[in-house]
Amino acid sequence: MNDHAVILFDGICNLCNGFVNFIIRRDQKDYFRFASLQSEAAEKLLSDYVVAEQLKTIVLIENGKVYKRSGAALRICRHLSAGWPLCYAFTIIPAFLRDAVYNLVAKYRYRWFGKKEQCMVPTPELRSKFLEYEPQKENAGTGSK
Repeated sequence: MNDHAVILFDGICNLCNGFVNFIIRRDQKDYFRFASLQSEAAEKLLSDYVVAEQLKTIVLIENGKVYKRSGAALRICRHLSAGWPLCYAFTIIPAFLRDAVYNLVAKYRYRWFGKKEQCMVPTPELRSKFLEYEPQKENAGTGSK
């Protein structure tokens, strides 16, 4: 996972799922891996990074650091194709202002965009990008030749 950044997202939020699909289409270097905040993989990662709060926001884990809300979204844009890295320039705006806008959208996201009954299940082609669908490595090396 050292070569990849991990994005944790609200798996039942339609806006969040749309953002994940947006990222996947523009992640030409295959840099990102994903897990829904509702998954065991996310719970373990957050406990590894001593994040005790109950998060309902986008989280980026990159180079051993945890980024949340607008900071995470802008850092994600830095790695996307086309003109999206230009969005990183918005980091000059103080985080409390950026996060105020982020929090407003987050507060009403279910009302405006809806939500699913359960977390999205990625297609077989995309499962390798999702931590909860990675093959278990516990049995590695025990197979026959």
